[in-house]
Amino acid sequence: MADDTSATDGTDADRPVHASEVEGRQYRGTWYCPLPYDELERAPDTTDYPDRGTGGALRLAELPRVPRVRHVVGPSAIMLGASLGSGETLFWPGLIARHGWAIYWAFVVGVFTQFVVNTELQRWTLATGESVFRSYVRVNRAWPWVFLLAGLLSLGWPGWAAGAAQVAATATGLAGTTLLGFPAWKPLAVALLLVVWLSYQVSSVAYNAVEAFQIGLLFVAIATALVLAVASGAVAEVGSLPTAVTGVGTLPPEMDVAVFLGGLAFAGAGGYLNLSQSLWAREKGYGMGNYQGRVRNPFTGDDPEPIRRDGFTFRATALNLQRWRGWWRVIQVEHLLTFVVGLLLVATVLMAVARRHAPGADANALDMWLGTIAPSLGGLGALLVFVLLFVALFTTEYAIVESFVRNSADAVYETFARDAGWDLSRLFWWLLTGFTVWGVVVILLFSAPLGTCGPFLLLVVGAALSGVMMWPYTVLTLLVNTRRLPEHLQPGWSRLVAMWWASGFYGYFSVLLIGQTAAAAGVDGVGTSVGVVGSGPGGYALWVGYALVQAYAVVRSVGAKRAASGTVAALAGR
Repeated sequence: MADDTSATDGTDADRPVHASEVEGRQYRGTWYCPLPYDELERAPDTTDYPDRGTGGALRLAELPRVPRVRHVVGPSAIMLGASLGSGETLFWPGLIARHGWAIYWAFVVGVFTQFVVNTELQRWTLATGESVFRSYVRVNRAWPWVFLLAGLLSLGWPGWAAGAAQVAATATGLAGTTLLGFPAWKPLAVALLLVVWLSYQVSSVAYNAVEAFQIGLLFVAIATALVLAVASGAVAEVGSLPTAVTGVGTLPPEMDVAVFLGGLAFAGAGGYLNLSQSLWAREKGYGMGNYQGRVRNPFTGDDPEPIRRDGFTFRATALNLQRWRGWWRVIQVEHLLTFVVGLLLVATVLMAVARRHAPGADANALDMWLGTIAPSLGGLGALLVFVLLFVALFTTEYAIVESFVRNSADAVYETFARDAGWDLSRLFWWLLTGFTVWGVVVILLFSAPLGTCGPFLLLVVGAALSGVMMWPYTVLTLLVNTRRLPEHLQPGWSRLVAMWWASGFYGYFSVLLIGQTAAAAGVDGVGTSVGVVGSGPGGYALWVGYALVQAYAVVRSVGAKRAASGTVAALAGR
């Protein structure tokens, strides 16, 4: 059992920091450790504990013992799956093929920026067992609705399922034919969405099915990418990587800002998808999330597991502080080795293949792969391209369905449905079914697959919206983690600087995109320029707003860090 709150005999020195091998293996699926919630002591409203904001008091429990990294791999693997078919297959290979390695720096910066943001999104959950949406509700109930709406606009289009179906149709010779009275790709895309829906019915815990399917698909994708790198001769392109250093901080003058911002957002999963990192950490049982229930299949007959409105926290004892530092190292290493290394490996291989076999390509990415690269390789190379594209696009569509449904269910539950007496597991299932039906309708209404400008344009718009969305939630997460958490749970100063960078990074490109989109629509007075100088009057107003938001984030987070300094006695002897 993860909890040792009853272990009152003996000192902290007698109680281990790390989980045993047997206990650690419990995390390989998901682990829920129920506690007698109503009997637990309420955390006092003092500086030693998280600020409850507009919510209720957290309950006191011991921080669970720390498992090894190999026992908790999962959430970041799903995030990697969400990334493969977006930036790593569609956006960045196309950008590198068109503009060369001089913009590779932006991909690397984007990946490491998302590493910081994604791990910070887990901090509140690790410390309290509450989701990131619950932390936002403690600030203002409107925030989850804002991100839900932005998520619908950016992810509500089943373009990746359509893309995977187009790949399958091309590989099987069905492209241009009809099936069941529809273009062949449409029934195939519908079938893929139904496969995703059906996969949730094979496990009593929704997360377990997703993790197992995604990890299996990732092994296929990574192995295929490595073989493709050798078979296509793309390994030789690695020698061109040093040229990326000379282009750091610069963009080609012909670069489309919307596409570039989409690429930044999808240098990783991006946008609404990233918020799922908190929920997957809770489902996996990270930290205090071990005491929260899991979303279960409501039709398997199992008893529901409670997900408490007000989560848990722990006393700042020497033992708990050692465990906290251990947990924080574990989630960073898990995310680094799975998400960051996986992205850099697979994405760089795909960029090298694209640059070698389609230099200067100006078609959209899927046409580039199917119409230029696959035919030029032929034989085994073409087969590898088809397999890799199909798996990458399908894993992304799977992760998008999972992420959108899980995020939206939690956002609705925390802002409305909990008080209305709804069950989270049933809400999750109905949203899953509704989102699947919506995807089927959208696919059948499209007159052309992803390879034409219509749906692909929607993906570019969705990607750009994802990038814009990351600015406010990065700022909000920074403020929650500094102003709501006590000294021993707050991010350190280096993390603070990294989050300032992240919010400034996404904010800058968001303002640039908003202004240039307005100018393209004929509102020249709101236009923005890359160097700020030369923007229209409204554009300058946007830049001033950007500067004010950034200044507010910096001042409030610094103030919170200074105010918390020295307030937790247990840290004095650290």
